[in-house]
Amino acid sequence: MARRVMAASAALLLFAAGCAPLDRTTGDRTLTGTAVGAAAGLAVGVLSGGILSSTVTGAVAGAAGGLVYDQIQKKR
Repeated sequence: MARRVMAASAALLLFAAGCAPLDRTTGDRTLTGTAVGAAAGLAVGVLSGGILSSTVTGAVAGAAGGLVYDQIQKKR
């Protein structure tokens, strides 16, 4: 199960990274989202078990959130 989550997370991250060229601002926002998501996933993993899969899932969700936030800010 954990390997499937990690593989799916890695595929999603690569897909999201390939959607648009990254400039410095986009990279910074994506990195910040990744770090926050990984920290949140780690906290959930510590409380519920499955630290690695929760951390990876949180990091991927954070990276996607950072990319989405960046695109919203660029359109303003």
